[in-house]
Amino acid sequence: MKRFFLIAAMVVFSGGMSNAAELRVSVQADGGELVENAVVSLKPMAPNLKMPQPQAEAIMTQEDTLFRPFVLPVTVGTVVTFPNQDEFRHQVYSFSKPKRFELRLYGKDTTNSIEFDKPGVVALGCNIHDNMLAYIYVSEHPVLAKTGADGTVLFTDLPRVVMKCMCGILTKRRGATT
Repeated sequence: MKRFFLIAAMVVFSGGMSNAAELRVSVQADGGELVENAVVSLKPMAPNLKMPQPQAEAIMTQEDTLFRPFVLPVTVGTVVTFPNQDEFRHQVYSFSKPKRFELRLYGKDTTNSIEFDKPGVVALGCNIHDNMLAYIYVSEHPVLAKTGADGTVLFTDLPRVVMKCMCGILTKRRGATT
């Protein structure tokens, strides 16, 4: 079993009237390799704290017989659109507990939308193209992002409060671990 480590560094801006903070999180595997596509979410521990509104919409594109992005972090209530940019049809589905659905065969330049209303990891597939796999990571926490190729994510303009930091690792073979 692989273990993963979070390395977080918080920088608080003290210039002028700013109450903003910046947080850089690095995710590393047991052997020190940086982990791409890890989802890092932040939950403020202060009650009734006004946080920025999460995005209401997100996009999971089908292009070159792939889902893009491979991992899509969203908050509960986000509507995800599934545009097909390929010259052929796709039939997108998920059997994952947080969101079971099927988008019947649809062709190029057609878009379908689904609201993700429960937290959890939603694995996506295509009934026509078995190689197509992606994940939608649905979080209850208001602030989230995924790591880049360098294994890090940078959060900016955060309120200066204590936040709980969580990480979800998604892989092609094993699903999600936290």
